[in-house]
Amino acid sequence: MTTYSEARKTFSYVLDRAKSDGAVLIRRADGSVFRLTPEDGESSPFEGVSTPIRLPEGTLSGILSDLKDANAARLVPEK
Repeated sequence: MTTYSEARKTFSYVLDRAKSDGAVLIRRADGSVFRLTPEDGESSPFEGVSTPIRLPEGTLSGILSDLKDANAARLVPEK
């Protein structure tokens, strides 16, 4: 267990230790304890998420193109 003061002074070390050990417990002066655990950053948060929406081919690129044109027209100063 690491104290809050130690964790603050050696934060990089604490993060490395959490990564290697799976978690680090940090105790505050008031006695409360917190668990610091690393996130799995290897995969996308959207991995495995699917949607039943099916658009005809080219629809999405057409919408994005129209939005791009509309935004470009807004940026052109009027004379």
